[in-house]
Amino acid sequence: MTRILPALPLAALLLATPALADEFTPALEAYLASDIATWAADPVLLEAIRSQNAATAGHDQATIDALDLQWRAEVSTAGSPLIEGVLHSGAADFLRTRVAVSEGKITEAFVTDAKGLNVAASDPTSDYWQGDEDKYLKVFPTVGGHHISDVELDESTQRYQGQISVTVSDPATGEALGTLTVGVDAESLM
Repeated sequence: MTRILPALPLAALLLATPALADEFTPALEAYLASDIATWAADPVLLEAIRSQNAATAGHDQATIDALDLQWRAEVSTAGSPLIEGVLHSGAADFLRTRVAVSEGKITEAFVTDAKGLNVAASDPTSDYWQGDEDKYLKVFPTVGGHHISDVELDESTQRYQGQISVTVSDPATGEALGTLTVGVDAESLM
């Protein structure tokens, strides 16, 4: 049975009926299975996460917080070494390519290390440390774990999106290395 929705903007629908957001979950789950699940095993992402895990293994919470504050202060500034490192790499190119070939379905994509720090991103995120958010907490370090967020207005993309997050694991050892989060435009699912 097809459900016909009134001709209202998506924002009005989401605000008027909070339960409607749950109707996007099956579509996001299907998109995860059909398009996104294989990304987490791509060698370019695995190598980028492994490399950053080696570099950030000794970071304590104070270091993580300082990096996150630096990112937030510099997110709109061109040329920041921290942001440029996340946006300009083979892994970031891989993510940007996936966004581009999605023809508007994907709004953003990024991977984190074992600490929840950004490794690579298609576009700048609003913060550097994802480790205190559900997109990280609900999937890491569970091997094979995934999380589907509610559909919300995303601060970074300014679009209504649901986020699909999965654990990125070493295919040889099964060890959880980091996470992959993909923002999906909610209107593209309707």
